[in-house]
Amino acid sequence: MIVSTKGRYALRVMVYLAQHGDEERIPLKEIAESEGISQKYLESIMTVLSKAGFVDAVHGKGGGYRLNRPVESYTVGAILKLTEGSLATVSCTSQGPAACARSTCCQTLPMWERLDKMVDDFFEGITLADLLAENPATL
Repeated sequence: MIVSTKGRYALRVMVYLAQHGDEERIPLKEIAESEGISQKYLESIMTVLSKAGFVDAVHGKGGGYRLNRPVESYTVGAILKLTEGSLATVSCTSQGPAACARSTCCQTLPMWERLDKMVDDFFEGITLADLLAENPATL
């Protein structure tokens, strides 16, 4: 599994918003400059995050983005699944057993499914609050 720039940038943006609390709306331009992300690319990421209800977006003068829930309620897994579509480690598990013609006789499938569960449990066990706590110097 390789997490794309979309997933990594979405995670960085969510951490950035978490650092600024839920009171303040942060303009897209400020986020892009602070995180070194193309503003155009960031717009597409913010659209995904906004449509999924992860952030509140206000357009126009005085607008910007902010988290709409407590930082403890956002998991890294949820953010990555939203932006990546799947955290599957191999293609044969990415779309369920029906996607693989050999799923009923594959001797390695249970191993890949266990690995996928480990990856999912790992990322679902980390919240934005955890990431902030791991690096308090950025607050």
